Amino acid sequence: MSETQQIADPVAYYLEDMEMHGRAERTRVAYERVLRGFESFLADGDGVGSSTNPAEAGHRDCMAWVHSLRGELSPSTIATYATTVNRFYGYMNQVGAFDANPMGLVMEEMDESIEKDPARREIDVATMGQFIASISHPLHHAVVLTLLKTGMRVGELCNLDLRDLRLSNPGLEKYELDGRPQLDGRGDALYVDAAPTRGQPHNGEERVESNKRKRATVVPVDTELQAALQHWLAIRPDSRSPAEPLFVSTADEWGARLTARSVRHHVRQYAEEMGWHQVGAGAGENVTPHYFRHFFTTHLRDRTGDRGVVKYLRGDVASDIIDTYTHNWGDQVRQTYLENIYTFYS
Repeated sequence: MSETQQIADPVAYYLEDMEMHGRAERTRVAYERVLRGFESFLADGDGVGSSTNPAEAGHRDCMAWVHSLRGELSPSTIATYATTVNRFYGYMNQVGAFDANPMGLVMEEMDESIEKDPARREIDVATMGQFIASISHPLHHAVVLTLLKTGMRVGELCNLDLRDLRLSNPGLEKYELDGRPQLDGRGDALYVDAAPTRGQPHNGEERVESNKRKRATVVPVDTELQAALQHWLAIRPDSRSPAEPLFVSTADEWGARLTARSVRHHVRQYAEEMGWHQVGAGAGENVTPHYFRHFFTTHLRDRTGDRGVVKYLRGDVASDIIDTYTHNWGDQVRQTYLENIYTFYS
């Protein structure tokens, strides 16, 4: 295609755009190292086809590259490298420079294998319910339950504003929870935007975390999460920010937007009390905010048998699939979610 021919160095093009999008230099350096390595792999003819550059590579070339990393890198590092290449392809597709994303299919298979990692700690719903019940602080309780019930990333949770929540309970007149037209007709739900980017203003406030989902997602709120959020909102301090964050600090930074660092700190404290976090233990053993995303994925997928709905809720599916669920949200998402989401108190 003509635009592909105009971009002599797709990797440099991508990195330049990432700089303009505000990505930190350290991140860009890491991206370049991975992408140049992938590019060299193809140029050396180590793929399974005749492709010698990213624009012409197929999914089997991507699979061969991932396979070449095994034995040299840990599974988590390989997953990070693959994600970097996947984002590169996704972006080049969006700007019309590439025709396809050959890493997409590879990522689907990797997601499946990573979630079934036999070394990862497995916690059943009843035991996780005991963990939740041990958290009495309204903020911490609402934060952990939100992560467990929605599968969102910790940065995405911290970026939530009051306008991103819709609750029908009439006892919350203090807050205007109807600021998102995307939530109209969706019942009790959370809107997880794809737009917030670190260092960029969003809803009147410069953000310190980036949301990583491919498209904005509407996630249902069930009765357990509704109760936890109502309990939190009843005592929520006034915010320092005009964006009105959903979760704000009740500690030293009173009223400031909750940070991912503080969420990780509190989760670690509670996990240590349960014997679920030890210094030096692997990522699969320690319970962290990211572990809750794994818990959500595995338990909801097992209950629904519908990987598409779970991928939609996680915010990491391709545009054609996510459009299907967006247009039929009431039947395919909300109904499936409410019928199958695990409960901790009943």
